[in-house]
Amino acid sequence: MTLYTHKDKNIRLTWVYLIGFLVFVIAIGWVFARAMGNPGILYGAVIFAVVMNFVSYWWSDKIVLAMSSAKEVTHDNARELYHLVENLCITAGLPVPKIYIIDDSAPNAFATGRNPEHGVIALTTGIIEKLDKRELEAVIAHELSHIGNRDILLGTVVTVLVGFIALLSDWFLRWSIFGRRGGDRENNNLQLILTIAALVLAILAPIVAMLMQMAISRKREFLADADGALLTRFPEGLASALEKISGDQEVLEVANKATAHMYIVNPLKGSRGKGFAKLFMTHPPIEERIAKLREMAL
Repeated sequence: MTLYTHKDKNIRLTWVYLIGFLVFVIAIGWVFARAMGNPGILYGAVIFAVVMNFVSYWWSDKIVLAMSSAKEVTHDNARELYHLVENLCITAGLPVPKIYIIDDSAPNAFATGRNPEHGVIALTTGIIEKLDKRELEAVIAHELSHIGNRDILLGTVVTVLVGFIALLSDWFLRWSIFGRRGGDRENNNLQLILTIAALVLAILAPIVAMLMQMAISRKREFLADADGALLTRFPEGLASALEKISGDQEVLEVANKATAHMYIVNPLKGSRGKGFAKLFMTHPPIEERIAKLREMAL
């Protein structure tokens, strides 16, 4: 797959997930409207799905930055960092993204934004302090590759949609169990079937959404590693950075399950997967990523 087909695929996937979310919420709204005997639930689901798609496309990056407590820096108050990003952008042929800092001593970074013209790179204070210049340059190149590959909109939209699917499912699950209050006895069998279907959807929806989120993240990390290494022409820089970040034992306080897949290294410590456990990993095994980078250097 070439860089250009990867970009096109990510753009198509973004629209697929937005439309899929719309259909999913309307479908689950219909099931619960029938189960509860309340057509207002379906109308509410349609409105909610449309609004959430709009919010996810236009403001998902701002939501993620707010969730991460990130603060913007400029050329005037972070000149060395700004020049490092600017020089890499010139090499990559990308607009200079906005640069945000997360005040946390755990080393990590992510990129967000709906397109390269609205790209954002967020770095923790820990990654700036603990990596040398070549390693930090490699991390920034990795994140710029996400921007160039159009991974950022897809990843950020998925973050917001997965979070809301989990909230919706939890709400519907509680409603299915506790929300029914009396009513007539007509169509009891249909009512029972629909209620069971609602419970199954509520339980399975967040699991499927999380698996989808993790699969997307694992694939895009390998490509961004390779493209970032090609951008700096120094694969060992990124390999060394990944070793330091993954070996650091400090916990990134602002990270959570909804945003974990966006970071260059999984910020939720202790998430190492083997065999079946790999299905639930947000990132490829760090050892595999480092090995592939060092193969590039040979």
